[in-house]
Amino acid sequence: MQFIEALFNYGYLQKALLTSIMVGIICGAIGCFIILRGMALMGDAISHAVLPGVALSYILGINFFFGAVLTGVLTAVGIGYVSQNSRIKHDVAIGILFTFSFALGIIMITLMKSSTDLYHILFGNVLVVRSSEMWTTFVVGIVVLSAIYLFYKELLVSSFDPIMSAAYGLPNRMIHYLLMILLTMVTVASLQTVGIVLVVAMLITPAATAYLLTDRLWIMIFLSMGFGVVSSIVGLYFSYTYNLASGASIVLVATVLFALAFTFSPKQGILWRTLRSKTKRNTTPN
Repeated sequence: MQFIEALFNYGYLQKALLTSIMVGIICGAIGCFIILRGMALMGDAISHAVLPGVALSYILGINFFFGAVLTGVLTAVGIGYVSQNSRIKHDVAIGILFTFSFALGIIMITLMKSSTDLYHILFGNVLVVRSSEMWTTFVVGIVVLSAIYLFYKELLVSSFDPIMSAAYGLPNRMIHYLLMILLTMVTVASLQTVGIVLVVAMLITPAATAYLLTDRLWIMIFLSMGFGVVSSIVGLYFSYTYNLASGASIVLVATVLFALAFTFSPKQGILWRTLRSKTKRNTTPN
């Protein structure tokens, strides 16, 4: 009751709730494609690679969205270029470039006089989200969801079978870089809510939870967005009520939902698989 009453009385809490819901939706949607393409490490890489862009934006006094997107996209392109033009494998290129970007960001932070705001970028604090950041998240959400809707078939085919996608004449490389741009935008939009350190969890955990519950992509997307929203709302409740870190609270709720699906999912849950295995053994004639 205290949380609901505060929600009606305090504008900052209303902005926090709306921003958290939007982050849950866009992370859940784009996360499904990250899961299906086996790109969880790339999501982690981009979430860390935006740090120098954030620091540069603060130094120049501009919105951190622009600097973060720039460095995120440059890192994604750089990873692809290194892996395609050398003997270095993709995961190794990711490890080299994202750690370089993150280290550069840390150095830039240490050279700045004040790092209070950057601390929130690292670990998230949705309770201090500004109106401009809320609207930025809204615009990113519209762009990302529109792109998924418009290019759903291309993303579907290229995610499940890249060879067939190429046979159909689809530009797999362009689709890949489109997804990287969308991933970077979602990552930057989520920084204020869960922070750089935890944003990969919101990209992966709701989508992984949905993956355990369905075999259809469109259902997986809607389930993932739903889990993202529930995690954001419940996590924000615990954050406000018990004075906890907002990003960590949201991620912990998402992980609890995953644990429930992992245990009780009708097809993939370990509980039902164990029961089916025991039933099969009992009914098998000796």
